[in-house]
Amino acid sequence: MAILTAENVTFQYKNKYQTVQAVKNASCSFEPGKCYAIVGKSGSGKTTFLSLLAGLEQPTSGRVIYQNEDTATRNCDRYRRDHVAVIYQNYNLFPRLTVEENALYPLRLKRMSKAESKERAHRELKAVGIDPSQWRRFPSQLSGGEQQRVAIARALAAGNAVVLADEPTGNLDVANSRQVLDILLRLAHEDGRCVIIITHDLEIAAQTDQVYVMRDGVLEEGMKL
Repeated sequence: MAILTAENVTFQYKNKYQTVQAVKNASCSFEPGKCYAIVGKSGSGKTTFLSLLAGLEQPTSGRVIYQNEDTATRNCDRYRRDHVAVIYQNYNLFPRLTVEENALYPLRLKRMSKAESKERAHRELKAVGIDPSQWRRFPSQLSGGEQQRVAIARALAAGNAVVLADEPTGNLDVANSRQVLDILLRLAHEDGRCVIIITHDLEIAAQTDQVYVMRDGVLEEGMKL
């Protein structure tokens, strides 16, 4: 049963010269326990579509529905805090917070107790292979692959049912890309989360359960691999 659905979603904006339709009448559904890929060239609209699923933008027309409720009727900050975690290509870690503090950040927003939040953050950092000796380091002291794993640990610690990953391997070498993909697949298949990966890498997409293709704002029918 779908946890997140796009129904005839269109998003347009105006620039100096014209009105641009970045997403055109897109419809699809996403289920818990599965990992999805949305592939497409740069500028195809896939990152805009992810922003709509995350509640960072609202559709010009159509609806994004999370657990049978239109996200337009929800408090968007609360929607992301409680239900949807976003992982970015450039990691988006807080540079002046340590590894541990970055992992703790969403739990503080949830007002979780200090003891419980530390236990959860530590568990997820270990789960993605970040050693306790690294927890007091700052992001600049980590490799790109380590920073991305900290970003994933932060998303894991939040406990959100939907994980949206925007080009999560885009800045990584082959070995680190494989590690990150393995973690995202485990999130779906072992933890039962709904994981949606935006990527231009067809080798990454081929490892997921379902692939959608975005071309010039049009989301084409997915294919099962």
